[in-house]
Formats: sequence, C-alpha cells, structure tokens
Amino acid sequence: MIVAAVIVVLVLVVAVFAGLYLNASSTTSTGSSIASSGKVIRVVAGENFWGSLISQLGGAHVNVLSIVSDPNADPHQYESNTADAEAIANASFVIVNGAGYDTWALQLISASNTPNQKVLNVQELLNSTVNPGCAEANSTAAKGCANPHFWYSPYYVNYTVHAMYNDLVSIDPNDTAYFHQQYAALNGSLYSSYMSREAEIKQKYAGAPVAATEDIFIYMANATGLNVISPPEFMQAVAEGNDPPASSVATFQELMQGGNSTVHVLIYNEQTVTPVTQNIKSLAAQHEIPAIGVTETIQPPDVAFQVWQGSELVDLQNALNAQALGQ
Repeated sequence: MIVAAVIVVLVLVVAVFAGLYLNASSTTSTGSSIASSGKVIRVVAGENFWGSLISQLGGAHVNVLSIVSDPNADPHQYESNTADAEAIANASFVIVNGAGYDTWALQLISASNTPNQKVLNVQELLNSTVNPGCAEANSTAAKGCANPHFWYSPYYVNYTVHAMYNDLVSIDPNDTAYFHQQYAALNGSLYSSYMSREAEIKQKYAGAPVAATEDIFIYMANATGLNVISPPEFMQAVAEGNDPPASSVATFQELMQGGNSTVHVLIYNEQTVTPVTQNIKSLAAQHEIPAIGVTETIQPPDVAFQVWQGSELVDLQNALNAQALGQ
C-alpha cells in the first residue's frame, strides 16, 4: 500500500509544471499515529539547504549535521577540517551536492570508506534520473549540469527529496510508514511555501527581462519563466570565482545603463561579492533598476529551506510588481 501511495504521489507530481509540482491537497498528513522503531539515523549534509530538507523528511528518526551554513561565506571556497572528516566517517547517510560544489566532501567520503554508508550525490542523481545534460537547463549556461546550484530548481528539489525518502526507507525500513507521512507533509509544505509562488510569477511575468550577477538564479528563472538577459559568461565566471571577460562586463554595464525599461530586476548574489558585481549593483541603483539579494545557503540559517526560498520569491515578486506599476 505504501508503494502504491508513493506512486500516486509521483503521478500527482507529473500533473503540474513539467510533472514536478505536487498538488497541495494530496500532501497533507493524515495525522494518524504511527508506531516508531526508535532508530535515529546519523546524517551529514554537505550544505544546509539539503540538510534542512532531510531534517524535515526524517523528523524524529534523523540526527542531521549540515556542514556549510555560514551566511557570510562563499560556499565555493569552503575548506574542510578534521571535525568534518570525523562527522562524515561516523555518518550512516551523507548527502552531497556534487558538480564541483563540494569536492572536499567527496574526498572525505572516499578517505573514510565507511562500511554500508549511504551516499546521495545530487548531481549523479539528476544525471541518471533526468538525463545526461540536465534537460531543464539545456538552453542556458548551465548546459551539462555545469551549474551546481540544483537546489534553486523546484524540479530538482522534488527529485532529490524523493531520493532522500527512498534512501531513508532503505536504511530504516521499519519506519517506512513514518517516512511516508513525513514525505507527504514536506511536499505539501514545499508547494504552499514557495513553489506555488513561482507559478504565480510565471503566470503574470513570463518573459520579463531580468539580469543576474551569477548563474545561481538560472534555475529559478526557468521555474518562474523570467528571461535572463545578462551575459552567461559573466554569470558563470563569477560563480566560479573568476574575473568575467571584459566584453561581458561591458555588455552587462550597457544593460544597466538602459534602465528598467531594459532590465526589470537585478538579482544579486550576496555571498559572491566582488568589485565587479558591486559596480553592476551600483549601476542598477543609478538607473532605477530594483535589485534583490539571493544567497547560496539558507539565510537566516535557522529557518526551513522552503521559508528561505519563499522569502526570496516574495522580494522578487514585489520588485516585479513595483516595476510594472512604474511603467
């Protein structure tokens, strides 16, 4: 019955937004009492966005440590330590992003060689489940899954949460009913907290031109239907910690000088700040283009993943609304 219920959930997922949004009415918890084995799985997540999701999914049956969570640091530049190595070596379940985002974690996993340890690599999951090349991003700078910011795609979040569910059941089959209930509740919360707002933005502002200082926004732009017109070479270079090509800087500056009739909103990554991105943000202000900040990790760190994403989408929606009223 549980397998059948999961299949029903997946069918509902197929029903909306390229088959990957869950219908909120199908994901409410029954509230029934479920017997518990008392087992607690030790989980390590490379980053707190995946850590938040597995924590909500596992509930009372997981003890989760998220390693990268500092809101004031660039996660791309994280350097692991002995405490990280020990935590990963002692974990039954490790979740990594992959795609070069947390190579340090993969190295620690390989060095620990912990018997029977379950490892979920999100990049590998997407390459095998979606298809090689990550179809959603095949017309962007993210082609080939080079863009590692998978958690900004609601489609990829749904794939990942389902894989997390399967892994928890594999590790602790006695608590399958509990995990199923948590899975349904989490998907309902994801939909109501931020995925439905992405749908609202897409319905009203699909095709609206926006710019972003980094390719972190590409996946959210795909979900909201916004047209990112900033130079891909600029966004990718900033994401990789490199200086953007001079030609792409000049192109970006010209876009900002066109004002809000050319670019409706600038999306600015607050965790990869450089003199070049600061200059772009200053130009946006000079030419009355609203700028909203997004972050790589959950901010503030103690809120749920979907609350964080929802807050950023509220800022985006408000900026688009304000720009539309100003026309």
